[in-house]
Amino acid sequence: MTHADVTPNAPTDQQPTIGLIGMGAMGKMYAKYLSAAGWKKIHVCDLPEMYESLRATYENTPGISVFPDGHGVSRTSDLIIYSVEAESINKVVAQFGPSTKVGAIVAGQTSVKAPERAAFEQHLPGDVHIVSCHSMHGPTVPTKGQPLALIKHRASDEALKMVENIFRPFQSRYVYMSYEEHDELTANTQAVTHAAFLSMGTAWASASSYPWEHGYYVGGIETVKVNIMLRIFSNKWHVYAGLAILNPSARMQIKQYAQSTTDIFKLMLAADEHGLRKRMYEARDAVFGDAKGPVRRPILLSEGILDQFSLGKKGPHANSNSNRPIANSHLSLLAMVDCWARLGHNPFKHLELAATPIFRMWFGVAEYLFRSEGRLDGAIQAALYDVSHRYDDVEFVVASRGWSQCVSFGNFEWYRSRFQETAMFFESRFEEAGRVGSEMLKVIMDSSTEVADGTCAD
Repeated sequence: MTHADVTPNAPTDQQPTIGLIGMGAMGKMYAKYLSAAGWKKIHVCDLPEMYESLRATYENTPGISVFPDGHGVSRTSDLIIYSVEAESINKVVAQFGPSTKVGAIVAGQTSVKAPERAAFEQHLPGDVHIVSCHSMHGPTVPTKGQPLALIKHRASDEALKMVENIFRPFQSRYVYMSYEEHDELTANTQAVTHAAFLSMGTAWASASSYPWEHGYYVGGIETVKVNIMLRIFSNKWHVYAGLAILNPSARMQIKQYAQSTTDIFKLMLAADEHGLRKRMYEARDAVFGDAKGPVRRPILLSEGILDQFSLGKKGPHANSNSNRPIANSHLSLLAMVDCWARLGHNPFKHLELAATPIFRMWFGVAEYLFRSEGRLDGAIQAALYDVSHRYDDVEFVVASRGWSQCVSFGNFEWYRSRFQETAMFFESRFEEAGRVGSEMLKVIMDSSTEVADGTCAD
């Protein structure tokens, strides 16, 4: 197939055949969008033991043919997309790569690209094109407007145009980069962000505490923290493990996040107001200085709007005579901005390039806290002198260091065990949290823009 401009409405014999090896959540998402768009020749496969159930799933779906294994998909497809776990990519490509059709285009949908690149270069024939991809969002997030990374690694311009054309029904925003740029970007925007929410969940589970039930983590920033934490733990552990463990940049950043958490907590214990204030204001200036980005509308909406997505009600520690939020050290956010500052990262650049929905939300709450002197000073005062959150802060420090060690050791089994133990604690609330969290993300993402007509208000 050499016709890069062929469309889903072209005669079937002129359409490229699209192959999907791996029919997990992302593989199924790709199959759904491509089939709905009118592509008539989509060849898919998964593990051999999944063949019968997969065939039953798609027996009435137009355009989708299920194959017993990847050999059939590779031999018959003009574009082959490997959508498998990053830790398995070498094994799978080694098995099916030699069967790749002459002149075909091969892509990988892995979230970390270093292992994928090595596997493609080692196991794919030299007469095939490599144009990799990564939809930088989860399978439940609508693809429209979301960043879709395209990596032209070993391919003609025509091959790239064909991939762009096939993916056009997603209505995603193409972002062009190299393998190296991709892994650095995902480390900056995803791995360290996930580490913060993983640490929150593990800390709350270790304290045997549903954070929305005792009134401390309700409303405003807390709504975002809780809903996204639950959203992450309701997903598959291997998605986050591969992203963190197999990406060298991610290891360094997660280690710095744990170190920032520890350093700030030491200042809290010492009641070193001068030291903590100096460190936090230096971090604020480094990350949110005026030169860091264009004048733009803040991502986070008002706390009143966020309150409708809360899983609980404000407890006795809320100020009943005002709308002031409950005092909170916000250690996870103080450490995040400190981490960005010490690594020299400019998150505004990531927002413009390829920010995931979760990163946009996380950046939004950090911006909301740090660009208001009143809120930032309130967090510093609470960190130093309000001990109501101190036990949770201790658990958070321990959890962040534990996740960092897990990643630095490269131990997938340890990662799986930590993740699943925490997920089990929150499992009963996943369905509700998934629904509420999706509504929250939609409202906020629909209401945020890259450039606006005003400055960030308090």
